[in-house]
Amino acid sequence: VADFPAFAERENPPNTEFRRFYERGDLPVQIHHGGVQNVIAWKVPVGRLDYHHYLPIFFDGLREVEEPYAFLSERGVYDMIRSAPARVLPVVPQLIIPIKNALNTRDKAVIVKVLKVLQALVGCDEEEGSVVGQALVPYYRQILPVLNIFIRQNSNLGDRIDYGQQKRSNLGELVMETLEQFELHGGQDAFINIKYLVPVYQSIILG
Repeated sequence: VADFPAFAERENPPNTEFRRFYERGDLPVQIHHGGVQNVIAWKVPVGRLDYHHYLPIFFDGLREVEEPYAFLSERGVYDMIRSAPARVLPVVPQLIIPIKNALNTRDKAVIVKVLKVLQALVGCDEEEGSVVGQALVPYYRQILPVLNIFIRQNSNLGDRIDYGQQKRSNLGELVMETLEQFELHGGQDAFINIKYLVPVYQSIILG
């Protein structure tokens, strides 16, 4: 099954917007080398960033596999999502193409990274009623087809996942977990739209 063309990795050229802006010195981040592991250092408070400008750029970096781009873009996405959830909602439409591009690489390590980010994204404003998760529903058609391909992939990716993420690296389980979070945070229309695109999915709400 692993040799089936749909599972094959696609071209993933090193031409992300994130890389371009970083190399020009136009991103407010750098790596702080200290302690046991590197951490991201922001040059300005995260909550004061222009999310419309920067968040899509950081999402575009999620398909990066080279350092420091992969580390900085991933950590930057998490920091921005967690720092100002209310500012994420208006930017959701701009995040879809970067998410789709990353998933379409078919690179399992990249897909694992994106799935974990998607879970954080749909749950970022849970206290405000998960509006971000509901805003994502109209874009399922662009995001879920790749998840449908890999939902039965139960091989453990092991050493390919960096940053101590060996746990939760079973791709099929992670796809299912992500779909469950989509349903939980996507409102009343989430399940029927998930089911249409991922027929094997069973609701965890409807029972």
